[in-house]
Amino acid sequence: MSTTYAVTAASGKLGRLAVEALLAKGVPAGDVVAVVRTPAKVADLAARGVVVRAGDYADRASLDAAFIGVDRLLFVSGSEPGARIAQHTNVVEAAKTAGVSRIAYTSILRADTSTSPLAPDHRATEDLLSRAGVPFTVLRNSWYLENYTEQLGQYLAAGAVLGSTHGGRVSAAARADYAEAAVAALLAEDPAQVYELAGNSFDFAGLAATITEVTGTTVVSTDVSTEEHVAALQGFGLDAGTAGFVAALDTSIAQGQLATDRTDLVELTGRPATTLAEAVRAAQA
Repeated sequence: MSTTYAVTAASGKLGRLAVEALLAKGVPAGDVVAVVRTPAKVADLAARGVVVRAGDYADRASLDAAFIGVDRLLFVSGSEPGARIAQHTNVVEAAKTAGVSRIAYTSILRADTSTSPLAPDHRATEDLLSRAGVPFTVLRNSWYLENYTEQLGQYLAAGAVLGSTHGGRVSAAARADYAEAAVAALLAEDPAQVYELAGNSFDFAGLAATITEVTGTTVVSTDVSTEEHVAALQGFGLDAGTAGFVAALDTSIAQGQLATDRTDLVELTGRPATTLAEAVRAAQA
C-alpha cells in the first residue's frame, strides 16, 4: 500500500519546494497532496498529477476535508503573527481527526529556548504537538539565505547592509535546502524527534564582503544601535511596530539565537548546504 504525503501552504515558497522535492525523490504525483488556500495558484502541479485540495488554516472544516487519507503531513508554519496559534491548533486537530500517522512541523532554531520574537508561536505549536498524541517531528529552521539575497538590490543601491546585529552570526541556508531536509525527514521511517536545521555561518561584515566579492560593487556593513535601527527603518517607511519587530530580529542575531554548529541539515540532505556566495550569485543572475 502506498503512503500519501501532504504539504500545507504548498503554493508558498517553501511549500512548493517541498512538493518538488517529494517528486524528485520519486514519490508518485498521485501520492502527493498539495494543500493550498487558492488551488488555481498550483494549477501547474495539478497538471503534473499532484492532488490539489483547498485548505485554509483559519477554516477547520476545510482542513478536515483536505487531510482525508493523508498518512504523513508536512505542516509549514503559518505567516500571520498573532493568528498562528489558533490557526496551528486547527491544523494539528484536523490532522489528528483525519488519522494522520505523522506530522513534520517547520519551527525555528532552538525554539524551546530562543529569545527571537518569532519563537513564542513556534514554542506553543511544539507544545501543542507534544500533547496531540500524534507522532511528530520538529524541523527547527534557522534563517533563509533569501532573507538577505531578496534585498540584494537595496544593498547594492545603498552600498551598505544596515543592521544592529553587533557582530552576531547567522547560520543560514537556502529555502531549497530546508525543503529537501524536511522531505528527507518526512520520508524517513525512524526520524529524530527534533532537527536543528541550519547552514553556513556568517556575520553582517561577511555578508557585505561576499556581496562585494560576487557582484563587484562595494557594499559595507553599517552596524547601529537598536534605537538608530528602528529610526532608520521608520525613515524607510515602516510603521513603528514593524520597525521594532525587524530590529528585534537583529537583536536575537546579536544574542546568537540564529547561529549553530549543528549539522542536521547536511546529514538529512546528504550534501553541503548552499553557501552565501552561491545564493548571492543566483540572486544576481
